[in-house]
Amino acid sequence: MPIPKERTDVENKLLILYLVNRMELSMSRAQITDFIIANDFMGHFVLGETLADMVEQDLLEIDQENAQDVSTTRYTITDEGLKTLEMFNNHLSRPVRNVINLHIEEHRGKIKRDFESSVNYFPNVENNEFQVKCGVYEDKRVVLELSLSVDTREQAKLIQANWRTGASTIYQKIIEAISTAPEPEES
Repeated sequence: MPIPKERTDVENKLLILYLVNRMELSMSRAQITDFIIANDFMGHFVLGETLADMVEQDLLEIDQENAQDVSTTRYTITDEGLKTLEMFNNHLSRPVRNVINLHIEEHRGKIKRDFESSVNYFPNVENNEFQVKCGVYEDKRVVLELSLSVDTREQAKLIQANWRTGASTIYQKIIEAISTAPEPEES
């Protein structure tokens, strides 16, 4: 059964609520956008308006770690969003739910890994440096947070890229370096 391309505003909101709820994690705007656009559920402009409406209507709450980077805007379903989803869940077609469920099965691990580490940078106008904040989290518990000052945007971007691709390896190296007993100095 083909998935209808034209949806009402309510159906679009239910689709997003179902996706975020089933993921059981907050999702970045980029993750939601990638899913919605890849499955041709709605256009980019409609998605942006729908997400803004859902935040305004307290169906989703937003956490924006870095205002300069849309990919770090994360959405979590609210209690009001859960109530709405429960009341109108039957308005979301089975084919749409199946597509979402399949996506979650295939991508939850990656999204969870993305959620468990974060990195952002922003300019420090007082001293013309860039502040880079890196973190590793487990079940909403802080495992490691680093805050670094670097001289250039290029350095900040390099740290960001390295952290995104290797946070767990970097974390392990840091733990090894600071938890290993120092070798006795020879006299």
